[in-house]
Amino acid sequence: MESAITSETFFTRLLAAKGQPLLIAGPCSAETEEQVLTTARDLKALGKIDLFRAGIWKPRTRPGSFEGVGVGGLNWLRRVKEEVGLPVTVEVATPRHVEDALAYGVDVLWIGARTTVNPFAVQELADALAGTNVPVMVKNPVNPDVALWAGALERLERAGITQLAAIHRGFSTFAPSRYRNAPTWQLAIELKTRFPHLPLICDPSHIGGKRDLLLPIAQKALDLDYDGLMIETHPDPDHAWSDAEQQVTPQRLGEILAELKYRYRSSDNADYLNKAEELRHKMDVADREIVEALARRMSLVEELAEYKKENNVKILQLDRWNEIYATRLQWAEQLRVNEKFVAELYKLIHLESIRKQTEILQRPE
Repeated sequence: MESAITSETFFTRLLAAKGQPLLIAGPCSAETEEQVLTTARDLKALGKIDLFRAGIWKPRTRPGSFEGVGVGGLNWLRRVKEEVGLPVTVEVATPRHVEDALAYGVDVLWIGARTTVNPFAVQELADALAGTNVPVMVKNPVNPDVALWAGALERLERAGITQLAAIHRGFSTFAPSRYRNAPTWQLAIELKTRFPHLPLICDPSHIGGKRDLLLPIAQKALDLDYDGLMIETHPDPDHAWSDAEQQVTPQRLGEILAELKYRYRSSDNADYLNKAEELRHKMDVADREIVEALARRMSLVEELAEYKKENNVKILQLDRWNEIYATRLQWAEQLRVNEKFVAELYKLIHLESIRKQTEILQRPE
């Protein structure tokens, strides 16, 4: 499907006017009117925040915990917009949420990870948003599935919503991780390749889950050319009613923003351009050699498969695979290549080898 997302949106106008990534901040949850307005005023004083966020409806994994103040909190956001002078954004999960948020003049809506994972829910929101063209940000689904993320954006496009942005908030995983939600950066990069004009915003708060991870995650996002950051901010994070460990004070947010390094997309320096072109040419040559080596290896796999077929030998030779896996990691260590990368690469090579051998062994005589 050809994307209708264009470069002229609420988000890209802000980006063009600012010349730096967008900054979205505010509490995980709107708790009290005083908390919301205090946070907004402190953020406004930083002079760097483009959009104030706060959760009004907060369905939790299990009932019984704080689930948001509901529609009453929208009046607090209206005061932020009118008295503090910051545009506001809020999460919506149902058509009624959309109706209420727009009635109170919310500038930007966002769709959360638990909603993005459900195409039925996304379609209901798309139907409710049809005809409004309000700016909408779409968080990645909880599970690592780019198709669901892209599908949510496409459903909104088909409803006529073209002012879109994506929020990368990380993915759930059963594997041990230092992160609350594994960033799995390659999935966000894959989405960006599908929607090249789509602004991509990183949510370090939900990826990290801890304050001390916010700065390195935010820096990596900027180094990967993300278009903005969304960081949860609270005047008293330790006593926040939700997600206390991942929120920072406006003062600490200011310190984090001051520590971030904003790098150029490229350089006009002639020496840089010449050296970069030289190195890229060498990488092209190296890549060609890698593909040629893979072709040679797969040719040997096919030859081995034919020999196995002639001698009625099974495909999987576990002892041989264990030997390959161990020795290649040793070679990686000796050559100072990342061992995890080599491990994943050889798992893919092994899967392709099994596929090719299966194809040959099942071929009719």
